[in-house]
Amino acid sequence: MSDLSTTFAALSDETRRRILTLLREGSKTAGEIAAEFSLSKPTISHHLKVLEEAGLLRSERRGTFIVYALQSNVLEDIAQAVLEMTAAIPRRKSKKAP
Repeated sequence: MSDLSTTFAALSDETRRRILTLLREGSKTAGEIAAEFSLSKPTISHHLKVLEEAGLLRSERRGTFIVYALQSNVLEDIAQAVLEMTAAIPRRKSKKAP
């Protein structure tokens, strides 16, 4: 897995988050992913590369196609890291309503 700052940087872009959401349904080719967006194929390719470098996706060549899939274990690691960070934050006492 890449470092968390790389991963969070990849997640900071809405298009990349939408790609991850799309891939929750299952693996898709680059063309199938691109068809869901009104962006150029090179732009989608860039987003896929960023996600793959962050460890959030894996790709596999199948004939003339590149198929992308979620790296769900990486997403689970991120969720665990966030939970551990928030566990260290002291809870504020809620103010009672007057």
